[in-house]
Amino acid sequence: MDRIAQVYFASGCFWCTEAVFQLVRGVKQLRPGFIDGKFRNPAYREVCTGRTGHAECVEISFDPSLITLKQLLEINFATHDPTQLNGQGYDLGTQYRSAIYCTTNDQLDIATSFIEWCEENKLFEKPIVTEVKMAPEFFLAEEEHHNYFRLHGEQRYCQLVIAPKLSKVNAYFKDHLD
Repeated sequence: MDRIAQVYFASGCFWCTEAVFQLVRGVKQLRPGFIDGKFRNPAYREVCTGRTGHAECVEISFDPSLITLKQLLEINFATHDPTQLNGQGYDLGTQYRSAIYCTTNDQLDIATSFIEWCEENKLFEKPIVTEVKMAPEFFLAEEEHHNYFRLHGEQRYCQLVIAPKLSKVNAYFKDHLD
């Protein structure tokens, strides 16, 4: 029986993160939502104000025998800017912060070590600001935010922001794609 693990990536807009990881072999389920805020069951329109404290994130359920957490982290850090505080590109606000929410102490150690390795090897010009912590309660986003790129790929945001990330994944992570 396959062992499925879960981790939560807050990497800016959850539409982008979901679209990237939909391509990855070993990812079994993706659920966009909100995490690490002030109250339960926030709505997208509330989170967008930045006043709820939640981060947009994607719950990633994956098979560690097919894709490791370290490999997922490599893809995540290649497709968002872990050095930008409270935003990604023009998406600004605490709801777009970079964070890794772990479900086990082992994941916490792997994520922390990965960031330390990136810093030691100067993979980025600026310091990494990605938070790493144990996952608090996750709240599922409204249905219209699920499979967003697949359903609305022709929209300008999808073409200008998401499509380049997918091109990067296809170019650099072919060995991890379905």
